[in-house]
Amino acid sequence: MYDYVIVGAGSAGAVLATRLSEDPDVRVCLVEAGGRDTAEDIHVPVGFGRLFRTDFDWDHDTHAEPHLRRRRVYLGHGRVLGGSSATNNMIYVRGNRLDFDGWGQPGWSYADLLPCFLRAEDNERGESEFHATGGPLRVSDGRSKNPMSAAFVEAATQAGYKRTEDFNGAEQDGFGEFQVTQRDGRRESTATAYLHPAAARPNLTVETDLRVHRVLVEAGRAVGVTGGRHGEEVTVRAEREVIVSAGAYNSPHLLQLSGIGPAALLGALGVPVVADLPAVGANLQDHALIPLVYTHEHPISLLAAGTPENVARYMESASGPLTSNGPEAGGFIRTRSTLTAPDVEFLAAPVMFADGGLGSPTGHAVTFGPSMLTPLSRGTVSLASPQPTAKPKIVHNYFAEPEDLAAAVDALRIALEIADQTALAPYTTTPHTVPASESDADLRAHIRAYAHSTYHPAGTCAIGTVVDPQLRVHGIDGLRVADASVMPTGVRGNPNAAVIAIAERAAELIRETAR
Repeated sequence: MYDYVIVGAGSAGAVLATRLSEDPDVRVCLVEAGGRDTAEDIHVPVGFGRLFRTDFDWDHDTHAEPHLRRRRVYLGHGRVLGGSSATNNMIYVRGNRLDFDGWGQPGWSYADLLPCFLRAEDNERGESEFHATGGPLRVSDGRSKNPMSAAFVEAATQAGYKRTEDFNGAEQDGFGEFQVTQRDGRRESTATAYLHPAAARPNLTVETDLRVHRVLVEAGRAVGVTGGRHGEEVTVRAEREVIVSAGAYNSPHLLQLSGIGPAALLGALGVPVVADLPAVGANLQDHALIPLVYTHEHPISLLAAGTPENVARYMESASGPLTSNGPEAGGFIRTRSTLTAPDVEFLAAPVMFADGGLGSPTGHAVTFGPSMLTPLSRGTVSLASPQPTAKPKIVHNYFAEPEDLAAAVDALRIALEIADQTALAPYTTTPHTVPASESDADLRAHIRAYAHSTYHPAGTCAIGTVVDPQLRVHGIDGLRVADASVMPTGVRGNPNAAVIAIAERAAELIRETAR
């Protein structure tokens, strides 16, 4: 018996377990389906691409996407201590202040969440109005310094866009190099930042390789979870609360397996309905990336990261291409002057990023393109089988709304304009994956053929429709959700930082309830 049982040791769960166990009188159990984060490819930054479709990945994909030529799109999702913070590309972008203010939920404005961002942060640049030092999460400038990343930023300025030094400062717009969640050239996940330093606490138990099958609900109250490990059933009970932090795919899936979700769907699959909540699994959002790939003859891409010289550089100074997070540079723009905030994030990586990250580079290349930040299209996560180990049915419905496709066409045309600038000329000599022409028809065809996920799902257990502003699930006592699924709309940027802030805020809310 524990006071709190947390499902999922990812970007949110590891933070929650650490914060709640700061009280020595509180017993916390953190349950993770994956294993320990011991693999070197987790900690050496450039190795993240080798984690896809391994034991460290849930290896989800969409069902046939109706507006992407019925392609199934790969959806990477960390399955290890640290979750996706142990497998992502480490970009530290909080999102735009209008994202949080736009939720319209008490306690969740930008002003409410900025202290949570600051509490988490240990920024190597020092303290300022927008940054802090001394928090668990190290935020650093990139150490790879690939010439192609600098050339991309220079090309954007040549195309008329401004440069920025801080995407998390007073204004988000502009191009520059990203700050990353790294410490001394190694990945900083929520496991390394929060969980490992707290591991010796006697009131914190971490259970790995334990896949939760359902939340136990008795007389309308969550009292624990049951799951499986190595063929054996394991039950962990919670005296105060169960907190689900399994991510925007797995959190709604677990709720549905537990009888919490759309009654019609659950009934059709023979799952006893505990709470009829039609919005569980609805409102799914993601950022679709539309890549351009150009090959060249300069031997400076990440294809050369493992040479003896670069390994020696990494060992001696923790710098060079082995520290690369992939998209080292990028920018935020507005495709229309009437927009109040950016609707596109550009990502630029000094490598051939093929097949949504699943293909192997075949030559030296640069990859860049727009990630669409404010889609109107919505998808679903739904139970496909009452068997708890069956994967959920995921349909993102990318570009279902005509406005999304129109904005993507505009953004792709801007990407081609940047590609034409002189700063990138040495690296764009041979178009590899580009539209056939700049006509609207060919740009739309390129989007439908090559758009893929940036692995930024959100919205499937949203504040307001599934949980209240204290993150409590409607209709069930003692049950909360805290992860990207509670975002009513996704943030403009890479969501890891925002999910950590959500967890910091959730810890506050839970402690307030316990008083």
